[in-house]
Amino acid sequence: MLYAVIAVIVVVLSGVMAMAGLGAAFLFVPLFYWLGVPLPVAASTALLLNAVSLSFASITYWRARLVNLALGIPITIAAVVAAPIGARVAPHVDTTVLLWLLATFLVFAGAMMLFYQRPDVSREPSRAAQIGAGTVVGSGAGFLGGLLGVGGGNVILPSLHTMGLDPKKAAGTTSFAVVFSSLSGFLGRVSVGSLDGTLIVVSVVAAAVGSLVGSRLMTTRVTSGQLKRLIAVVLWVVAAKMVWDLATA
Repeated sequence: MLYAVIAVIVVVLSGVMAMAGLGAAFLFVPLFYWLGVPLPVAASTALLLNAVSLSFASITYWRARLVNLALGIPITIAAVVAAPIGARVAPHVDTTVLLWLLATFLVFAGAMMLFYQRPDVSREPSRAAQIGAGTVVGSGAGFLGGLLGVGGGNVILPSLHTMGLDPKKAAGTTSFAVVFSSLSGFLGRVSVGSLDGTLIVVSVVAAAVGSLVGSRLMTTRVTSGQLKRLIAVVLWVVAAKMVWDLATA
């Protein structure tokens, strides 16, 4: 019964989050823990599900030409390089203050998704400009991810939208980048922890199904305006969970 409940949860959350180009690890960890899964196992499994669900979503978005590799590749490389730096700095920084600041940023970013009108760009920026912008965004997202232990996608997605990227391309490009950061985090955690084999099989299959359905809906049924509203709600949910965790710590 436990695995059946987890499968349903994973299908639904993976589908919804895949539409936004984000992983659901921040929701999976507390839900799994609440259902009785040990915290180290819950954290490792959640990161693996991020990588799996967004891998399937990225394939769908790639086929729909919604992944901007000129931005996605430098974002990924910069994030992977910057994440360990953030992790090393973390012991010397008051992370509580930073988490409050990040929660405030996410509330602001959600409002931007709803009310900000992206520039009417007549032509795409040069490849050099996109590489530079991707490096800056990826460095910031990776550093914050390593520093705070949060998903960099929550920083990448609104940043790409603010830069003028269409909401669907922003979500597709973010999902591509987050695959690698989640996989890196999973490999780091599993090397010092343990996994539940049955949980992995059940949840990975559920994540793949949910992601395929969600990403398909995003490319064929959901408009850019609807996606912007969905992303805003997701960012506010992340911020609300962060505030709840801080207030109850």
